[in-house]
Amino acid sequence: MARVTQVLSIGEVARRIDENLELIEVISANSDNIDYGEMIWVDDGTESGITTFTARGIESLQEFLADIRTWEGGVREFLLDARCEPDVIERIMADEEGR
Repeated sequence: MARVTQVLSIGEVARRIDENLELIEVISANSDNIDYGEMIWVDDGTESGITTFTARGIESLQEFLADIRTWEGGVREFLLDARCEPDVIERIMADEEGR
């Protein structure tokens, strides 16, 4: 099995796949949403660190996004299930409506 030699920061992933960074942050807050080992936390000396994704992690994220967009209630329902703050939900949903 090939070893991972590159990961991308969460911000770079959002930019490359043209997705809302806050939405990706909510998804990545639960590691069960991404294939095991494909999302990696990097200690950068700050309290929060950096969330990164492998190439397979990005694919897993895109698959998860495609899936939740098929749910009844879609992204909004996912955000409600994730217990997001109302202002976060509204910002993400405003971006979703622009897609």
